[in-house]
Formats: sequence, C-alpha cells, structure tokens
Amino acid sequence: MAEDDRFFPHRAPIEAYGNGGFRFGGMSHQGSLMILGDGMHAWPATRYADVSPADFARILEAPRRPHTFILGTGIAAPAPSRPLLEAFDKAGIGLQLMTTGAAVRTYNILLGENRDIWAALIAVDQVR
Repeated sequence: MAEDDRFFPHRAPIEAYGNGGFRFGGMSHQGSLMILGDGMHAWPATRYADVSPADFARILEAPRRPHTFILGTGIAAPAPSRPLLEAFDKAGIGLQLMTTGAAVRTYNILLGENRDIWAALIAVDQVR
C-alpha cells in the first residue's frame, strides 16, 4: 500500500458497517479498510481465506508498530493461519482475529480510550 493510497488522513470512529463498506468521518467507503497510525486506507481484501502476510508488509516492517493489531475477518472468525501468526509474532505485534462486527466495536472502544489501535477490516454485505 503506497502512501498516496491514503483514504482518510486520520483515524476516526466507525459509525456504521455493512452493505459492502463502512461509514466514518461523515463519509461512506465501499470495500475493506486498513486502519494504521497515519489514517484509514482502502484495502483490496474481500475474503479472509485470501489474506496472507504479504497483505500486512507495511505494518510488519514499519519502524513504529502497534502493540496489537485487530483483523476483522468478515462474518466468520476462523483460526489464524500459521504463516500469519508467525509473521506478526516475529514483528512483535499481537494479532487478534474476530468477526468484522466485533472488530469494529473493539476498534471504536480502544480509539475512544485514545489507544494506538491499528486494524484491518474485511467489508461485509449484511450486519448480523
């Protein structure tokens, strides 16, 4: 993800999710999101099954990394793959997988507590 791919230059609470996207900062975004220390970025992921450590190179190799990274996996919460766990472990970042809904709620709470929370959220069509 290049610096010029920035979507929103701040981290903002997520106001709503579903219908294939998210609402935040008074805006609507279609597709998945990668939320980093410098803002909210469009992320091309559509299914957790297709996610690999390469999708997180920017985070794993960053000079400043989060203590914990939340990965919203869609409507199901599968176990993390061994390569993904190993990549985050090697980078010294705790990886928390949960459904996108749970990830949105957790992100909003931690952001409200002024924590340096980073996340990747796979968009879902329907909210359950």
